[in-house]
Amino acid sequence: CPTPAELRPQNGTRICALLYADNSPYYDQCCAGDVLEVAPGSDVPYMPWKWSGTISSLVVGTRCELNVWSRRGKTGKTRRFGA
Repeated sequence: CPTPAELRPQNGTRICALLYADNSPYYDQCCAGDVLEVAPGSDVPYMPWKWSGTISSLVVGTRCELNVWSRRGKTGKTRRFGA
């Protein structure tokens, strides 16, 4: 997995989080498969249909915070992730 400080795409624009579809019990094989990028200041009350229930690992960048909810529309239990 990339470190939180490494969350920058090719063009240098900042990314706050990367969400991955595949995971593994072996650390060197984690953070694989499709990737969903979360830009700074994003406010997304609904996950894209393809991603609902499929995220298995994530990396949150420095000076960023990712808030997630257990139900759509920002309802249910919430969890906060940081670098």
